[in-house]
Amino acid sequence: MIDTQKLIEYSKFLKDYLINQGMSVSWASILNTVLILIIVVTIITILDIVSRKVIVQLFKAFSNRTKTSFDNFLVKSNFPKFLAHFIPLGILWYLIPILFTDSVSVMEFALKVAEVIFVVLCILVFRSILRTTNDYLRGNGEKYSDKPLESYLQVLMIFAWGVGVFFLVNILTDYSLKSVATLGAASAAILLIFKDTLLGFVASIQVSVNDIVRIGDWITVAKFGADGTVIEINLATVRVQNFDNTFTTIPTYSLISDSFQNWRGMQEASGRRIKRSLFIKQNSVKFLSSEALAELKKIDLIKPYIEHRELDILRYNKSNEVDTAHELNGRRQTNLGVFRKYADSYLHENPAINKDMFLMIRHLAPTDKGIPLEIYCFSYDKKWQNYEHIQADIFDHLVAAVPYFGLELFEVPSGKDLEGLKG
Repeated sequence: MIDTQKLIEYSKFLKDYLINQGMSVSWASILNTVLILIIVVTIITILDIVSRKVIVQLFKAFSNRTKTSFDNFLVKSNFPKFLAHFIPLGILWYLIPILFTDSVSVMEFALKVAEVIFVVLCILVFRSILRTTNDYLRGNGEKYSDKPLESYLQVLMIFAWGVGVFFLVNILTDYSLKSVATLGAASAAILLIFKDTLLGFVASIQVSVNDIVRIGDWITVAKFGADGTVIEINLATVRVQNFDNTFTTIPTYSLISDSFQNWRGMQEASGRRIKRSLFIKQNSVKFLSSEALAELKKIDLIKPYIEHRELDILRYNKSNEVDTAHELNGRRQTNLGVFRKYADSYLHENPAINKDMFLMIRHLAPTDKGIPLEIYCFSYDKKWQNYEHIQADIFDHLVAAVPYFGLELFEVPSGKDLEGLKG
């Protein structure tokens, strides 16, 4: 047990010695206080270094022996280092009233410094535990990998710092924060300072509860130029890694207040949509003659269709006594109609297309660029690179097939097309 009386006597040794040598009491007290400060700071610093090294090594040894990874994350988040600071701080707190009995002002100042350090250390330890919890949940399975844990941890840290600031103000000023007026003013200031943070907090809760966005989702936010994968969701911002490897930071609350596109539905579905049109020149659309139909019957994909339609049209024209001398009388097949059927058959035969999902070849309203013939289907493969290859292969084939049906694709005249007009 430490003898308090002896410590007090040792702390006054220099003072008594200087007074005996003829120095004034005030100067002797000042020099004695300065010497004690130097000695205390030196001892506490040495104790802090030693305790930190010992506790960190003990934590590492303990974490290596346990199966759980939580204590490993505690070491990484500097929890043992912060914890080690409490040992010299506790010793300092005990010694201050004993060593500085002759200097009340220094004792009060030293106690306030110790209290401030204690509050800050408590906040740092709390932050370390929060970081450890976040890393532990992220590193153990997929359950929390897509959840905005950072948002909730940041709210807790803001709360911790808020409480810490209240205590620090109370320690340094001895001003009571219990009055309603003071709390009201403080609340107003906090609301003003942390407006964006509070908006982000509310938004992050809505994002999480309503499952609007997850980490790993592909989103497109035209307003902010974001088009890529969500890699981080925190209290104030959502970080998106674009496909060109740049990063875009979006305010969290904008995901609630503004419109954006989330591609998760496509990624979770059975296929990825292909929706693109070929523009057919209207003056190339015509009725097919018997010779043209005979030539098109050589195409295996549409031979059964042409033969079936020929019989159907023949029966209709016969039953209605149609004068087939004129092309507009009765029913006839057109090159665009047969090509549309060919495109449909080609897609149904394509192994890369999901036939269980919607598949359609349709005409859209004519435009100044011709008749849009829209291909609407879904590919099995949703990976971007493979999807683009599948889509390109389909349109490469259809573009090359168009002339065999006596059709033409629209293209704005340029280059050699305009040179031909000179003649």
